[in-house]
Amino acid sequence: MSVIIASAFLPADDPEKSLGFFRDALGFEVRQDVGQGTMRWITVGPPGQPETGIVLHPPAADPGVSDEERRTIAVLMAKGVYTAISLASKDLQGTFDRARAWVESSGAGEVLQEPEDQPWGVRDCSFRDPAGNLVRINQL
Repeated sequence: MSVIIASAFLPADDPEKSLGFFRDALGFEVRQDVGQGTMRWITVGPPGQPETGIVLHPPAADPGVSDEERRTIAVLMAKGVYTAISLASKDLQGTFDRARAWVESSGAGEVLQEPEDQPWGVRDCSFRDPAGNLVRINQL
């Protein structure tokens, strides 16, 4: 039996900015884009890995989420503590440079940490995407 990760979900309160980060800053492909305005579900993924994707989705769009829960989610996203994803790159410095250039030119997202060796044995860098999600990128 073999199980793979098919999709991870990240909230995106500004679909265009989030799409720009994952497509233009990280080089992901757009696999699917459904909906309109702020109610869009955009699936992106790394070239050459069609079985793996990230779905950028409207936060708290589920009808079972209360107004109070929506407000809480918005507060957590604004603080940048709602969710995170860990990615990996064979060229960490090149990936960092490309993403930093996009963040600086777009004014969306934030550089948190330049590539550095961590005490737990990985070399990584980190960003906040335009929705505030923590994006860590490890050196492969």
